[in-house]
Amino acid sequence: MSGRPDTITDVPGVEVGHAEVEGGRSGCTVLLGGMRVRADLRGLATGTRELATLRDGHVTSRVDALLLTGGSAFGLAAADGVMRWLEDHGRGHSTSIGPVPIVPAAVLFDLAPDRPRPGPEQGWVACQKASSDPVPEGRVGAGAGATVGKLEGVERASAGGVGSASVRWTQWTLGALVVTNAIGNVVDSRGRVVGRDGSEEDATRALLESTAPGNRDRTGFQTGENTTLGVVLTDAPVDAEGLVRIARLATTAVARRISPSHTPFDGDVVFAGSTAEDTAPQSTRDTLALGVAAREALETAILRSVRPRPE
Repeated sequence: MSGRPDTITDVPGVEVGHAEVEGGRSGCTVLLGGMRVRADLRGLATGTRELATLRDGHVTSRVDALLLTGGSAFGLAAADGVMRWLEDHGRGHSTSIGPVPIVPAAVLFDLAPDRPRPGPEQGWVACQKASSDPVPEGRVGAGAGATVGKLEGVERASAGGVGSASVRWTQWTLGALVVTNAIGNVVDSRGRVVGRDGSEEDATRALLESTAPGNRDRTGFQTGENTTLGVVLTDAPVDAEGLVRIARLATTAVARRISPSHTPFDGDVVFAGSTAEDTAPQSTRDTLALGVAAREALETAILRSVRPRPE
């Protein structure tokens, strides 16, 4: 597989673009391409838009883009710019008066005093910049203001960001993209903390020790101010039920690589989608394999979000 960029843009038909606000401390990331999508929500502090379009039986069977954005709920305004770009390019759900773009979105919390929030301009620019080139990683796009390891407060945090990866299973490609902005630390397969600041503190151990009776509570996090947003896409012709299963399997990557994860203080969301025009029957065994492959890609993406590859 030499020569492959090894990012989610390996999946045919997928383009990714980033845009940041002035000053570069927040931004958004858009994934363009017609997709059938389902979502798995594990966090208890999610901020989303248009997720109802992903339900079984909805009149819209495909989405035109996925948006991941900073700015908390304010950042959902960036979807207006994505919709305007898609409308200008004739993309969207067909109606009697013209196409209506379908753009599910999810947010992360990176708010800070005097920090601009992503809006329509950033959504439009991200679409304009989208390409099938290898995805830039680190503190770009929706990951521009992302941080991890915040159990003792954001002042002790290290950099989060965007990561991406892809794997092959038989003739199919599975790609993952993540924006890691977690309360917990990113850990490798041996449980070692991974980060660009060299921190080795175990967030889970710190939480248990600091909140034990008789100890001083050193935790400094706030409800709803952390989120990991993931996307796994494939060109395999998976149906809606299969996408639900893949999303659930892929979500386990968050628990394997972030400690702790899916907390009451995180708004974790993982999307799973297929770019295939049609569906074809998949055996339970094949769906399992696709889900495990997607999980592996997402695990790698999470590691790369805090330790980007050299360009």
